[in-house]
Amino acid sequence: MQEHPENDPQYKGLSVKHGVYSPPVVNPYLIKRKKRQDLSSGEYVEQILKGNITVLSQAVTLLESRKAEHQVIAQEVIEKCLPHSGKSVRIGITGVPGSGKSTSIDAFGMHLIRERNKKLAVLAIDPSSERSKGSILGDKTRMEELSRETSVFIRPSPSDGSLGGVARKTRETIILCEAAGFDSVFVETVGVGQSETAVHSMVDFFLLIQLPGTGDELQGIKRGIMEMADGIIVNKADGNNIEKANLAASQYRNALHLFPLPASGWSPKVMTYSGYYKQGISEIWDMIYEYIDFTKKNSYFDYRRNSQAKYWMYESINEQLKNHFYQSKEIEKELIINEKKVINSEISSFIAARNMLNMYFKQFCFEI
Repeated sequence: MQEHPENDPQYKGLSVKHGVYSPPVVNPYLIKRKKRQDLSSGEYVEQILKGNITVLSQAVTLLESRKAEHQVIAQEVIEKCLPHSGKSVRIGITGVPGSGKSTSIDAFGMHLIRERNKKLAVLAIDPSSERSKGSILGDKTRMEELSRETSVFIRPSPSDGSLGGVARKTRETIILCEAAGFDSVFVETVGVGQSETAVHSMVDFFLLIQLPGTGDELQGIKRGIMEMADGIIVNKADGNNIEKANLAASQYRNALHLFPLPASGWSPKVMTYSGYYKQGISEIWDMIYEYIDFTKKNSYFDYRRNSQAKYWMYESINEQLKNHFYQSKEIEKELIINEKKVINSEISSFIAARNMLNMYFKQFCFEI
């Protein structure tokens, strides 16, 4: 029997060609790679130290995972990478939404890798929805030039409901990035809530981005955020905004004179620039490196890093206690009962909390 009956001699004038040979769906030249779950902690570390971006991304995903087995491997990786970390310059970048943080990071980063031959890691914190718990993770779309550079690692992470929108494992991610050879790290905050406090506790230089002509310069002169800033830059100083930007910068300088000198001994500087037109970028980097040199000479640089390490030790203790409390099956059942009592006004919220904690601490023979 012929493959195509139309090719039979009785059908004159008809013919069917065999067509083009179709290769198999699976590429025979594709090298089979190990899945992420199959890698040991040693293999993770080996690839991270080689600068393997794919494995670095997978390791960060393990860090962000809530699965216990993932956390075990992740902590082993961090411990082995720790001796290879600490050699980067860590810069925190904050500002109100719309101040141009992502555009500025794009401009700052391109200057850093092209003019100063640095390798850059950008950790962008994306706020998670309180309703759906999801995040857009779209910061890369506003860093058009950086996202095309092979020497840049951009990692948007969900805030996951942690302090002020700061990702739970951002500091550990910094360690992994440094072990992978990145000598500059940006940490971008969501610009809301208490995120600035947490980011300030994991970076060497804290940069505050402000806007001119918004009518709330006095609103921007807040003691908390101004005292944390090591440098203040006024964005969008271009076109008709130049005069407004200079005025805003002058007001911020006057406000800084009212505050006591920071523990670093460094007097924060105020500068203007344009992230969109990339004007004034080099001067900002000169300021940042001047600060780094200044704090290294007076030993504040190491003091600040040591204080941060101690701070995050206590933060980790608090986090582990909280997780252990809520993971208890007995506590989970009792919480539902106490919730109903609080809603029905049978007991107060404070008494319910005390009862729950007493139940939790009973196994340690301790009551509050």
